[in-house]
Amino acid sequence: MYQNTLEFAKQKDEQDELKSFRNRFHHPIINGEPTVYFTGNSLGLQPKAVKDYINVELEDWAQWGVEGHFHGRNPWFSYHELLTKKMAKVVGCKPIETVVMGSLSTNVHLLMVSFYRPEGKRTKIICEAKAFPSDQYILETQVLHHRLNPEETIIEISPRAGEELIKEEDVLKAIAETGDELALVMIGGVSYYTGQLFDMKTIAAAGHAVGAKVGFDLAHAAGNINLQLHDWNVDFAAWCTYKYLNSGPGGVSGIFIHERHATNKDLVRFGGWWGQDKDTRFLMEKGFDPIPTAEGWQHSNAPIMLMAPLNASLDLFEEAGMERIGEKRDDMTAYLEFIINSIKSDKVEFEIITPTDKTKRGAQLSIAAKGQGKKLFDILTERNVIADWREPNVIRIAPTPMYNSYEDCWKFGQILSESIQ
Repeated sequence: MYQNTLEFAKQKDEQDELKSFRNRFHHPIINGEPTVYFTGNSLGLQPKAVKDYINVELEDWAQWGVEGHFHGRNPWFSYHELLTKKMAKVVGCKPIETVVMGSLSTNVHLLMVSFYRPEGKRTKIICEAKAFPSDQYILETQVLHHRLNPEETIIEISPRAGEELIKEEDVLKAIAETGDELALVMIGGVSYYTGQLFDMKTIAAAGHAVGAKVGFDLAHAAGNINLQLHDWNVDFAAWCTYKYLNSGPGGVSGIFIHERHATNKDLVRFGGWWGQDKDTRFLMEKGFDPIPTAEGWQHSNAPIMLMAPLNASLDLFEEAGMERIGEKRDDMTAYLEFIINSIKSDKVEFEIITPTDKTKRGAQLSIAAKGQGKKLFDILTERNVIADWREPNVIRIAPTPMYNSYEDCWKFGQILSESIQ
């Protein structure tokens, strides 16, 4: 049973198995005051070790120049391989099924080259309504690239009238009804707006049953949700790493390609020399021979200075373990939900639109603040709560297990209550 008291919050923090990780991150100080940082779903905090990880590469660049590709402490030629096994544990797949490369939107485009192959009447794409804008633009322009009409080709699944969340039965119904006209299901694994977590395993099975490919944008899921992409039989996925994975602004992206596709050298893709067979890469010959893993989708050599911060963060994930992270995520999010629901006001009407079921959400709560929503958000910001605003009336907060505390949740409740008054 939760209690809305400072003593209870401190007791929970004392019992927290992950409490030591909080001090391994830099916490913003604004106007001389500490913040309650609840926007790890937008940009994760910086691990303190990041500076050391980057300095290693700066020092090796200074010492070795181009020879750092082979003689540095972490040779740049294979630097991305340092991340592979650690990332595979985070997203639940085999190491051959994932690679860190590029940026999220670029990677989704590249994956759609391989997995959106409209032919005959099988042209349709199913996605969620109000997907993140990048996903909307990617689907629209991919359809246009194939000289199809987006209005006729893209099927958006919306919440039912008067509701905020999408019924999964509506997604499954649309897949079944579209049938042999469906080429691709492409959905955000966790809705950026509501925080709703979709049942990716069930959606993948439904898509495959009608002969479609199924992929997910996991920008708000990677490092947040306990993913099992291989076992869920997902065809492909992509995610950024600067949110829950703490790689810094504009950090690199990760991709997943199921083993059955990753080992298929004949699968259509756009080639690049870093995806070329490693034994022949430097022969500079014609004829693209892709690596028979997810690495075969790489284009350019690794951006080392962007990968080093991710390496620092993934080492923390390796130490903490996704199981413990998930346990704290569920408990702390439930505690924050309890705190918010205990606040009463006749001045501002607000409700949590994120699912209450812990199996249907991660470390995010979306608060629909009606009437004075933006004003309330601005007051919270003035009082050093770092949250996130989404039009028309949603305040998003993310209690991130590795660096947020139960006391943060209690403080947020106090500030929210005072701000409403």
